[in-house]
Amino acid sequence: MSLDNLSRRRALGLGLGALVIGAAGCGGGGGGPKQAQAPATTAAATEYTGPSVSLKFWNGFTGGDGPVMKKLVDQFNAEHQNIKVSMNVYQWADYYAKVPAAVSAGQGPDLGIMHVDSVATNAARQVVLPLDDVANALSLTEADFSPPVWKAGAYKGARYSIPLDVHPLGMFYNKTVMKQAGLDPEQPPKTGEEYMTALEALKKAGIQGHWATPFPFTGSMQFGTLLYQNGGQLFADDAGVSRFAEDPGVHALTWLVDLVNKGYSPKNVGQDADFIALQNGKAAFNWNGIWSINTLKEIKNLEWGVAPLPQIGAKPAAWAGSHQFVVFKQRTPDQNKLTAAKVFINWISGHSLEWAKGGQVPARKSIRDSAEFAALKEQATIGTQIDYLYFLPSVAGIGDASAVVDQAINAAILLKKSPKDALTEAAAKADKILEANRKKYGA
Repeated sequence: MSLDNLSRRRALGLGLGALVIGAAGCGGGGGGPKQAQAPATTAAATEYTGPSVSLKFWNGFTGGDGPVMKKLVDQFNAEHQNIKVSMNVYQWADYYAKVPAAVSAGQGPDLGIMHVDSVATNAARQVVLPLDDVANALSLTEADFSPPVWKAGAYKGARYSIPLDVHPLGMFYNKTVMKQAGLDPEQPPKTGEEYMTALEALKKAGIQGHWATPFPFTGSMQFGTLLYQNGGQLFADDAGVSRFAEDPGVHALTWLVDLVNKGYSPKNVGQDADFIALQNGKAAFNWNGIWSINTLKEIKNLEWGVAPLPQIGAKPAAWAGSHQFVVFKQRTPDQNKLTAAKVFINWISGHSLEWAKGGQVPARKSIRDSAEFAALKEQATIGTQIDYLYFLPSVAGIGDASAVVDQAINAAILLKKSPKDALTEAAAKADKILEANRKKYGA
């Protein structure tokens, strides 16, 4: 994931869901994706013995993760003399615009990476191919990953993506600031009660401990986390209707707004000001993404730590995104390339420990369970949340509906509307979008 702020926000869908771009010219909505070009297959997908092939691999890894992936691609090429993978990297926003156009023109890449919330839309538009065959050939099942991230890559009963990683929120904390309020910097709060006790201690010491950001990055992610912790969900499982304006959602947004009303947070927090406040000793806690690890490591003399998000509600939950492999539709399928692509996907997945060092949690369970991953202390800490992550429903166009939630969160945290009113108005808009998408993409 790019560390460039603007690209990062676009890549993460500006909050609750990854960016979803319609694939204009790549097939309409109507009865859902066609299966005709599903990769056929045969042989063991861990080895390729056919003629030499070249694979075009596109992604949006323009930040610190780019060189990590390039190194892995180079290593793969060195170990596979009959497969040459060439990697093209674009800003994520450009990538999501270029891919559908290239596929439509018959000049698309062979495989690539997509944020999981973009997969369903591109499957409906027939930009990406079903990958049940790849999963079967590689003997990959839910048990090899985790239920949430594995299920998120399926659309209308077919699998369209293979998980590479997850990138969840964690709670970053400034140890120096905690000590100033008499808190134990080695015992960050784990429960809602402990968290509020800590915020009160910080307030008495003249410190606003948790800056409530009204922006999608990461205010919407925090809202979603609290919503699910309170037993709610953003949308019905089939995305037939929105659910975020129900009581759990109102409680979640009220909690964030109360940070401002009760003086635990300043008003009108600017974009990224909450993260900067953590670095500058103005705040004690910041709920942010795993990609923040390497940023904080670069700051000299900053005493900081990271922990799983505190459980404010009745159950654990955390926002997360996920990069997943996809294979693109071609005008003329090439079985040799399809087989080689399987080998590449499996190899990268099996070598994702190196990928984790760039600020990710490997999706592959065998990598997460390794001693080598445990040695990556910060990533492993955030990775303990793997079974409590939530993703948007795998429904075409879901990002359009989730975008209106961002507006409600912004209005409430800026004290322009009550949490209930803001969410209720957004839900009415979201439901109209969901209805329009059912007509656009097929029920």
